[in-house]
Amino acid sequence: MARKMKTMDGNHAAAHASYAFTDVAAIYPITPSSPMAEATDEWATDGRTNIFGREVQITEMQSEAGAAGAVHGSLAAGALTTTYTASQGLLLMIPNLYKIAGEQLPGVFNVSARALASHALSIFGDHSDVYACRQTGCAMLCESSVQEVMDLTVVAHMASIKGKVPFINFFDGFRTSHEIQKIETWDYEDLKEMVDMDAVDAFRKHALNPNHPCQRGSAQNPDIFFQAREACNPYYDALPAIVQEYMDKVNAKIGTDYKLFNYYGAADAEHIIISMGSVNDTIEETIDYMVKQGQKVGVVKVRLYRPFCVQALIDAIPDTVKVISVLDRTKEPGAIGEPLYLDVVAALKGSKFDQVKVLTGRYGLGSKDTTPAQIVAVYENTTKSPFTVGIVDDVTNLSLEIGAPLVTTPEGTTNCKFWGLGADGTVGANKNSIKIIGDNTDMYAQAYFDYDSKKSGGVTMSHLRFGHSPIKSTYLIRTANFVACHNPAYVRKYNMVQELVDGGTFLLNCPWDMEGLEKHLPGQVKKFIADHNINFYTIDGVKIGIETGMGPTRINTILQSAFFELTGIIPAEKANELMKAAAKATYGRKGEDVVMKNWAAIDAGAKGMHKVEVPDSWKNCEDEGLDYAVVTEGRKDVVDFVNNIQTKVSAQEGNSLPVSAFSDYVDGSTPSGSSAYEKRGIAVKVPVWNPDNCIQCNFCAYVCPHAVIRPAAMTADEAAKAPVDM
Repeated sequence: MARKMKTMDGNHAAAHASYAFTDVAAIYPITPSSPMAEATDEWATDGRTNIFGREVQITEMQSEAGAAGAVHGSLAAGALTTTYTASQGLLLMIPNLYKIAGEQLPGVFNVSARALASHALSIFGDHSDVYACRQTGCAMLCESSVQEVMDLTVVAHMASIKGKVPFINFFDGFRTSHEIQKIETWDYEDLKEMVDMDAVDAFRKHALNPNHPCQRGSAQNPDIFFQAREACNPYYDALPAIVQEYMDKVNAKIGTDYKLFNYYGAADAEHIIISMGSVNDTIEETIDYMVKQGQKVGVVKVRLYRPFCVQALIDAIPDTVKVISVLDRTKEPGAIGEPLYLDVVAALKGSKFDQVKVLTGRYGLGSKDTTPAQIVAVYENTTKSPFTVGIVDDVTNLSLEIGAPLVTTPEGTTNCKFWGLGADGTVGANKNSIKIIGDNTDMYAQAYFDYDSKKSGGVTMSHLRFGHSPIKSTYLIRTANFVACHNPAYVRKYNMVQELVDGGTFLLNCPWDMEGLEKHLPGQVKKFIADHNINFYTIDGVKIGIETGMGPTRINTILQSAFFELTGIIPAEKANELMKAAAKATYGRKGEDVVMKNWAAIDAGAKGMHKVEVPDSWKNCEDEGLDYAVVTEGRKDVVDFVNNIQTKVSAQEGNSLPVSAFSDYVDGSTPSGSSAYEKRGIAVKVPVWNPDNCIQCNFCAYVCPHAVIRPAAMTADEAAKAPVDM
């Protein structure tokens, strides 16, 4: 069979596969799962039909609990039903998960796994939400990459229908849900061939129906509850074989080798990792690097986590293994080990691996980046357990020592990094760029977007990779061939140019001529550019934005055009044509005028760059540090917090902070009054209040997005007594 290559993120891959088997989708949006529901809604509105020849009926509820209740009711009525959720949203569905599983209803919950709020809120990815559901009776299937999401989501749906067990189908929030990859997609006719239509028919006939009434959801007393609860065992015993049956059908169609547990690595491995999720791709890439050096390492990738099939795990492990490190992306305080570790230990007890040393480690909480160097540290550790990787724990000393950064991406991969301002369009333009490269060349492409939680006005970092080999690098770019800085204030706030390879290209959006560059660029930036033979270009995106009618802040299309011109990935004329088509598709609904402005910006961006002739004198420049002053005056608790934590976080260097830095903030609290010390200086224009024109309407206060402008309502008497400068 032929499959179409398309460039998309994990959420759209899950939605595409899920839509095929869905009659009804009951939704309530929560980051990072919302795009799955949005895509489903859009396709249903456009008239796309599922494998049953019908459009999906989609209903947005008032809460996650409402969505789960609607899923339960819809399944009971005989409609194949799906929802999309994460984190706290998934936890609010837990009571219904027990009921749906207990009543043998084949629903699928597609989850972009996300951290749960504990000492602090984290909207980022780990597995704490899905692990909290492991007692519900839902089967749990995990994917490691965007391609796997496309392929295994269909397995979850088909196995659920035949096995009469609901599925939590999950993949890493942000790292997989929002990562864009060039993948092969399913044609719905092929999916229709694989599904068991007799099982679909049996499910529909079993639904609550006045033509064949029965009572469900009764109460049972101690005399029979236990026995009735055990009666479901044969269905869970049979489910692993059903999942493997559908994996085999997928394998037969597309030539893959999906198993309940997949092994990758040396046939005679002595140290293996067992893990779930996107980290597996990084581990595979690291294994390729280490095996070339003669090291005996491997990984077992967990696909079906519930029901946990002991024999399938044992069959996947090489007989030569001496040490197993189980990596969990969660923390269960007070437990003797994390959930996957405990399952592995129980599974191996009494088996031929009974005497193998099993270590337990935590990684990647709250989307903490997990790199090849960290994976090497895991393989080199043969004694410490429990351990953590990716942080410095100088309090309980659980962390592993990490060696020098490694380059394990395939040779010929081009790495590009873009520093943008939240809501300036940088992320949107880069999504278009990677789709242009993926869909119009024979190259593999990957894009990931790293933001802080400020969203509008915060810093965004776009990581783009492309090349002629498959890309398994599910971690951030630290060494780039091309770096673009879309906000001139950033050059004094972040170390970015230092991430370039020798001879790399740096594009700076700024209004500065040579005199301005001499004045504004910090010494360490000038020295790095000169010492490492960096090709340095400037472009005045704000000026071009105003001239083309885009305005001073919407400079994304201009800088996208400059990127294609400088990198030459696609011939200039072709790139221009493809960018214009993408702009029309993205902005067409906003009217012809907006499209024409974008087209003008694309033309201007390609011609608007200036190559800087780097003077030799820059080699002698000194390090001026970043623009975060040490605070000496103020309340001691605020001063300590700002100097020790806030300035590092503001400089995107929070990863370097050890555990001890948070000893005074274990409960997640922080001193009030610290925001006064975070002056970002990112605005293109600064508003100034003019008291002569002010009519005290308060409009400025209620449209101010971050409560910077605050009115004070006073009586005449209070105003008279107010301080003189108020």
